[in-house]
Amino acid sequence: MAWRCSATSLPQLGRLKCSYVLVCALLAALWSSGAKAGLYSPIDQVLVLDSDSVSRVFNSSSALMLEFYATWCGHCAAFAPVWRSLARDISEWKPAVDLGAIDCANEDNRKVCTSFGILGYPSLKFFPAYASEDSTGEDLRGFPRDVRGLRHLIIDKLESHKEPGPPACPPLEPASAAEIDSFFENNNVEHLALVFEKNSSYVGREVILDLLQFENIAVRRVLSSEKDLVSRLGVTDFPSCYLYYTHTNYSRLPVIGEARAFYSFALQRLPGVVRAGKPLPTISGQQNNSTGEPWREFNRTRVYMSDLESALHYSLRVELSAHSNISGEALTALRHYISVLAKYFPGRTAVKGALKAVDDWLQKQEEKEISYSDFRTALDSTVLYRGYPCAVWTLFHVLTVQAKASGSTDALEVLQAMREYVGSFFGCRPCASHFESMAQDSLSHVTTPSAAILWLWSRHNRVNNRLAGASRTEHYHP
Repeated sequence: MAWRCSATSLPQLGRLKCSYVLVCALLAALWSSGAKAGLYSPIDQVLVLDSDSVSRVFNSSSALMLEFYATWCGHCAAFAPVWRSLARDISEWKPAVDLGAIDCANEDNRKVCTSFGILGYPSLKFFPAYASEDSTGEDLRGFPRDVRGLRHLIIDKLESHKEPGPPACPPLEPASAAEIDSFFENNNVEHLALVFEKNSSYVGREVILDLLQFENIAVRRVLSSEKDLVSRLGVTDFPSCYLYYTHTNYSRLPVIGEARAFYSFALQRLPGVVRAGKPLPTISGQQNNSTGEPWREFNRTRVYMSDLESALHYSLRVELSAHSNISGEALTALRHYISVLAKYFPGRTAVKGALKAVDDWLQKQEEKEISYSDFRTALDSTVLYRGYPCAVWTLFHVLTVQAKASGSTDALEVLQAMREYVGSFFGCRPCASHFESMAQDSLSHVTTPSAAILWLWSRHNRVNNRLAGASRTEHYHP
C-alpha cells in the first residue's frame, strides 16, 4: 500500500515534499514501537535472548540455531516470518534443537553481538549442545531463506554434531536389517515406524524428529539400498512408511499422501502414542502500554527530530562499536561523516555543539588508526536517543537540504560522506552493497546541491519500491 509523505516538520526543509511507498515509515514505526520488543516474542516459539540470558547458549543439553538481527533492518524484517514459520514447523524438535534470536539494535545487547563477531544482519550461528563458554558458534554463511532449506540445514548440523550430542536427539542415521530384527529386544515401545526412502531424502529424519516428544513409538529411517528389508516387506515406493512389529507382522501406514506431514500426523495418533510431559503454558502476545498515556497513531507525514537524533545515537554509539579499531578508508569515511553532521545537522544547540566538539577532536587525531573506545570517550557528553530505522535516510535528506540552504557549492559533499559511511559501517551489508551500486551507477551525474537532493530522493524511492512487498503492521507510540 502506497502513502504520500511530505517532510514538513523542520522549518529548514521548506516545502520539500515527495511521494513514495511507505516502507521507510513502516520501519521507522517498527523501530519506535519495537525497540524493546524486537521482531519476536515468546508466542513465536523463538527463544528470545538478550544480554542477561545469552549465557543459555552455553552448556545446554540441546543445540541452538541463533539469529542475530537488527530491528531496523529491512532484510531482517523480511526474514522474520520465515524464522517464525520455521520455529512453528520444528516445535516438536525442541528437546534436541531450539531456535533463538537476539536483537543487536538494542544497545544493551550490542556488546554481546560484537563479542560474537557480528557485523551484518541477519546472521545465523549454530551452537552445538554443551558449547563451551568461550564458543562463538559456527557461522552459517549463505544460509537458505526458506523453511524447507533451513530445516534441512538443521538436520545436517545435528547429523554432523560432535560428541557429546544432544541427549534427546534420536538416531538419525539409516537403520540396518539386523537392527530392525532385534529392535523390540532392546526397546520398550509399542510401535516401530520405518520410513523407506532414497539417500537424498530428508523425510525420514524429519519424521523421526517430529515424533521426538511422543512416547510409546520409535521411528527409523531405512534406505532403498537396504535390499533385505525392502524385499522382505515388498517396498516399491520411496518414500513410504510401514509399521513393523515382527518379521511377519507389518503393514503399510495408510495416508493420503506420501509426505512428512501425513506420516507425522498419522503416527502421533496411533493407539497408545501419547505426548511426553506437560503441554506448554499459553503466553499472551499482547503488548501493553505502561506509559500511563493513551496510544496515539504515529504521524507518518512528519520528520521528527527524535528520529534524526536516534540515527545519530545508533550510528555513533552502537553501529560504530562493532569496529574496535578504525583506520584507512574507514577512518576517512568517519571523518567525512562527522564533518557533514557538524556542518549541517539541524538539531538542538546541545547536540550541534556535541557534534562540533567530536568533529574538532577527530580532525586533530594525527594517527593513522583510532580506537572506538577513544572515539566513544569524545561522545560521552552527547545525549542522543531512540532507534535506527529509516532515520538514517531522513538524516541525510535533511543534511543535503541544509547544505544547499547554507550556500554550499560542493554537490557531492554530503552524498559522498553518506556513501563512505554506509560502505564502511552500515550493519545491513546487502543494503550497503545495493547503495554502492546505485552510487557507482549515477552519482557522478550529480553536479549541484539541488541535484544532490533530488538524487537522494530518487534513490530512496527506488529502494522503497524494491521493498514494497514487505509485510505491514500498524504501530503506535506514546
